[in-house]
Amino acid sequence: MNEFVLNGLVKRRAQLAGDIESTHEALRKMVLDLESLDATIVQFDPDFQVETIKPKAFRPPKDWSNRGQMSRIILSVLRQASEPLTTRDIAVQLLIERALDKSDLRLLRLMTKRVGVSLRGQKENGLVRCDQGPGQYMLWEIAR
Repeated sequence: MNEFVLNGLVKRRAQLAGDIESTHEALRKMVLDLESLDATIVQFDPDFQVETIKPKAFRPPKDWSNRGQMSRIILSVLRQASEPLTTRDIAVQLLIERALDKSDLRLLRLMTKRVGVSLRGQKENGLVRCDQGPGQYMLWEIAR
């Protein structure tokens, strides 16, 4: 029995090591491409500071999730919470869950709006309830 488990673990480790190696290779290629672009930009304008170019943040498409996936994540976050959460707190957890950039304020505002819309729909269905929190924040929790 242990032999089967060990063989499975060895195969999984080999697969992960291969994935890491190919990811490193892809990253190395992207860095080389970036350096080539920087050199080309400097050829056209020697005084241009390429370090001033800000990286473009990843933005999820408008239909970034399959139907119901966002609601499932939101309800999962609320189920795991020990206390009621604000819409913004839930949006931050959603970004973390989806491996998106939580420091991108524009993306966070967009997701906060989407979470609010989803939560209001869940409130109408009786799955969640909300109370007035500090300031104008709404505190959400699973309806028990």
